[in-house]
Amino acid sequence: MDTAQLKKDIIAYSKKIGIDKIGFASADVFGELKERLRRQQELSYQSGFEKGTVEERTEPERLLPEAKSIISIALAYPSRMKDAPKSTKEERRGLFARASWGTDYHVVMRDRLEKLAAFIKEQVPDVANRLMVDTGELSDRAVAERAGIGFSGKNTSIITPEFGSYVYLGEMITNIPFVPDDPVDDSCGECTKCIDACPTGAIVQGGQLNAQRCIAFLTQTKDFLPDEFRTKIGNRVYGCDTCQVVCPKNQKIDFHIHPEFEPEHGVSKPVLKPMLRISNREFKETFGHISGSWRGKKPIQRNALIALGHYKDKTAVDDIIKVMRTDPRPVIRGTAAWSLGKIGTEEAYMAIKEAMETEQDEQVQVEMEKGMAFQEVYQAKT
Repeated sequence: MDTAQLKKDIIAYSKKIGIDKIGFASADVFGELKERLRRQQELSYQSGFEKGTVEERTEPERLLPEAKSIISIALAYPSRMKDAPKSTKEERRGLFARASWGTDYHVVMRDRLEKLAAFIKEQVPDVANRLMVDTGELSDRAVAERAGIGFSGKNTSIITPEFGSYVYLGEMITNIPFVPDDPVDDSCGECTKCIDACPTGAIVQGGQLNAQRCIAFLTQTKDFLPDEFRTKIGNRVYGCDTCQVVCPKNQKIDFHIHPEFEPEHGVSKPVLKPMLRISNREFKETFGHISGSWRGKKPIQRNALIALGHYKDKTAVDDIIKVMRTDPRPVIRGTAAWSLGKIGTEEAYMAIKEAMETEQDEQVQVEMEKGMAFQEVYQAKT
C-alpha cells in the first residue's frame, strides 16, 4: 500500500466534501494527557460528562486494537450573527453559545467522517476504523493538537492558524500507518486575556480548566445553580464563549462556510418569556436540531428564569409567578421564586409570600426565603 499517495488522496477528497482542516497523527499513547486527566480527577475538576476511563481516553489501542494512526478533522463555524435581534424591555432575549448555533455539529461532523471513511474503504477494502465526535472516549483536542490542526491554547481550546478556535473537531482511528503531521507551535506567549476574563475563574491556569466552575458546564446542569454563579451567567441559556471572544487569535475571525451552522435568530437568541411555558413537543420542534438541546428543556428554562432575574424584567412577573405556583419541578419553582425576588416588585413579593404558605419542598422553601430576602433589602433601601 502506498500510504503517502493515499494520504494525498484523502486530503484532496476531504476538501471536496467540505472538511476545512485535516491532519494525521500517530496512535501512540497520550502519556502527558493521561497525567493531566489523573490530576484533574484528584482535584475534582472534571465535569462528569466525560466518557470512558482515563486509559480509554488516552490509549487508542483500547478502542481499536489494530490502531496505527488517527485522522483529525475540523469544521469552522461562525463567530458573528448577521442582523442579530436586540433585546427590548418587552422581549428580553437569551443566548446560546456559538458552538450551538445551527444544526447539531455532532450530526454534521459524523456525516463528514462517514463519507471520509467510505472513501478510504473504497481504496483499502480491509481497513478498520472507529469514528468519534466529541462524545467518544478520545480527547478531540489532544488528537487535533498532535495532528497539527492547531495548538492547545490557555483557554483549553484548539486554536487554528486559519479559523482561530471557532472549529468543531472529530477524529477517525484507523489501522493504516500514515506518516504523522507536525504539530503547530504554541503562540499564546505571555497573553492571559482568557484567564483574566473568565467570569467564574474556571481557567485555573493556562491550559487547566476547573469544569465545575465553567459556565459552559454549569448551564447544562439540571439541579439548582449555586448562588455564586447566578449573577455570572447573565442571559446565557446554554454555554459560554467569553474565553474565545477575548482571545487575540480570534479577532476578526468569522467564517460562514457551512450553511448548516448558520444561526437562526429565534433559536440562537430566543425570547425568554415563551421559554417558561414551552411544552416538550414545542421544545423539540424548535430546539431539537441544535446541540444545546441535548439535556432537554429543564436546564434551559432554569437559565431563562435566572436571565429574567438578571434583567429585572418586570414584564415577566406574571409569567414567573405562574411557573412558581404550578410547575411540578422543584428546581424550576425554586428558581422562579429567586428570580421574582431579584426583579423586586411588590406583586412579586406578595406572590412569594403567599406561595410559601403551601410549598412543601424544603429546597424550594429555601429559594423562596432568598427571594423574600431580596425584597427586604430593596425595602430597606427605599
